[in-house]
Amino acid sequence: MKRRWFYILIALVIAWFLSETIRGRDQLPPNLADRAERYDVEVIRDRWGVPHIIGARDADAAFGLAYAHAEDDFGTIQGSLLAARGRLSALLGSEGGPNDYMVALLRTREIAEQGYAALDSATRALCDAYADGLNVYAARHPDEALKFLYPITGTDVVGGFVHKTPLFFGLDRVLAALFSEADLTGDSTAAAETGSNALAVAPSRTADGSTFLAVNSHQPWTGPVAWYEAHLMSGEGLNVLGGTFPGAPVILHGHNADLGWAHTVNDPDVVDLYRLTLHPADPNRYLLDGEWVPFERAEAEIPVRLVGLLNWTFERDLEWSRHGPVVRTDSGAVAVRFAGWGDAGQVTQWYRMNRASTAEEWNAAMALQAIPVFNTIYADRRGNIQYLYNARIPERASGYDWDGEVPGDAAALIWEDYLPFEALPRVDNPAVGFLQNANSTPFGATGSDEDPNPADFPTSAGIETHQTNRSLRALEQFREDEAVSWEEFKAYKYDMRFSSRSRVVQLVRQLRFATPGDSLTRRAIDVVSDWDLGTEPENTGTALAVLSLRPFLDQYGVPVATDRLLASLRDAAGWLLEHHGTLTPTWSDVNRLRRGSVDLGLGGAPDVLHAVYGDRSDDGRLVGYQGDSYVLMVAFSPEGPTRSESVHVFGAATSRPSSPHYADQAPLFAERTLKSMPFTEAEVRAAAVTTSRPGRE
Repeated sequence: MKRRWFYILIALVIAWFLSETIRGRDQLPPNLADRAERYDVEVIRDRWGVPHIIGARDADAAFGLAYAHAEDDFGTIQGSLLAARGRLSALLGSEGGPNDYMVALLRTREIAEQGYAALDSATRALCDAYADGLNVYAARHPDEALKFLYPITGTDVVGGFVHKTPLFFGLDRVLAALFSEADLTGDSTAAAETGSNALAVAPSRTADGSTFLAVNSHQPWTGPVAWYEAHLMSGEGLNVLGGTFPGAPVILHGHNADLGWAHTVNDPDVVDLYRLTLHPADPNRYLLDGEWVPFERAEAEIPVRLVGLLNWTFERDLEWSRHGPVVRTDSGAVAVRFAGWGDAGQVTQWYRMNRASTAEEWNAAMALQAIPVFNTIYADRRGNIQYLYNARIPERASGYDWDGEVPGDAAALIWEDYLPFEALPRVDNPAVGFLQNANSTPFGATGSDEDPNPADFPTSAGIETHQTNRSLRALEQFREDEAVSWEEFKAYKYDMRFSSRSRVVQLVRQLRFATPGDSLTRRAIDVVSDWDLGTEPENTGTALAVLSLRPFLDQYGVPVATDRLLASLRDAAGWLLEHHGTLTPTWSDVNRLRRGSVDLGLGGAPDVLHAVYGDRSDDGRLVGYQGDSYVLMVAFSPEGPTRSESVHVFGAATSRPSSPHYADQAPLFAERTLKSMPFTEAEVRAAAVTTSRPGRE
């Protein structure tokens, strides 16, 4: 009995200590609000709530961007920065464990600190100002603040880029597979749906002699990589409009007065695995060039919220070899090496792209290669268009299968250098007058002999060779039109059909010749066989076809067993009959955009140019969650003003249900209609609905 009371007393003391510690951390640092006095900025919101931010300096504009974005989506920004610090478990509990372990293993914080110190003064001022915008917002709205996160610093802003960038080339999935074998608790980030479109048309092929650019990345509609539209202006000459992510002080793709660019995700091989040979008597050493080398070792301390106010710090071993981070598995030890590890210059590169006024300045920014992936299409007022397969491709030793594991016992296999920027696949000002990329091969950017030759690049680079349906449809449309009007350009971007050369047609043909044993599946085959390949809102064949074929759409070149196709078709048919009573419901009755009280029917589908990805809901609908999310169309006139039209899937107030801008753009999105964007300061002031001075209200 005495021992029992002793343990109860100890538990009470620990609980008191923890509560006092947390209470002490439950206060914001003093004087955060005073930082607003350092900045001179206005935030002007138009009728759609889009922030047009006018600062005396670029840093002032960054401060205003942080504050305005926090007004619309503060929770997501805080979560992103917390994840980059490797402290997500303090908020989410064990669910944040894999992220926090990854941050420690990849030395994200250390790289961010070193990278911040190495920034030029202008970029450092930009990051500091953005951090101050969040600090001031937190001070002004303490009920929304995760108080233990403050103060935010410029290092945190840099860390956000270091943390997010590897996720775009799937490093989290590689680590998750290794961790699974190593029995690391927690789920990895799910693989995102593939998608994004970038289109450019030169003056030689437009009806009015302008240069057209479509910025159309397919991101999740909510969360840390959901697009936020903003417009940054400054007395130092900055004027750039486009999309950015929570935690970023710059526009990630969009346009300024002279030029613009659009990114799509590419898939080069930039991650390698090395199987290490461990010493038979000492597993803390590995073989390298005939010598037994000790691992560099450390311990990660991961504070995890358990329940209520109770937190506990878990400790995890960390190891690194000469190759990179090491993961212990049941079958041994594997080292991971990936492109750009240790580089924290992403924000510098994007900032210089924001400020570039010529193709030469923009390419000089791209040549930094701090952004290690992304197809990028460029266009400018002078009529230049360019496609670049941007990738930091390792120069690897020949004679090895770099798709799998390679031996870790030879230092010669630890690559250090990358394919030079000038040697990457690219197309500049093609005679055909247009460029496209839709997560497709760089060897088909124009569909002509002006495209890069795959023989000029190492096979170990893993450069894609497939064409998506979106790419095929873009090529088909632009080939047929030698004088593309502005309205036609927008219509081509919103195309909702599958090409007769697409994978969908191959799968439909395979079903047509199948021999099912039940009447429902035979009826379903008839419906899919008669489908016209369209995904318009009124189409009645789309629902069954898309539901059946979606699991196989992005498996380019991979055969699908007929029994798997039939099983998917049968499942889709049963689901439609259960919820709609027919195999041929109108597509917009099934394909929905939902946001608060808004519930709208949509056209579009996976891998069409108007891309919409939806999940099945309990009421028999597909509810969109990713795809076309922020669409920006730009026309550069050699003499006149820049024309800029855009739409966001929901609206500016990303996570504010009480705001009128929570879903006010959703009807435009559903109707595939764009809003005209003010771009000059005079246009912005004329369009003003509200004007504020952040932190000085």
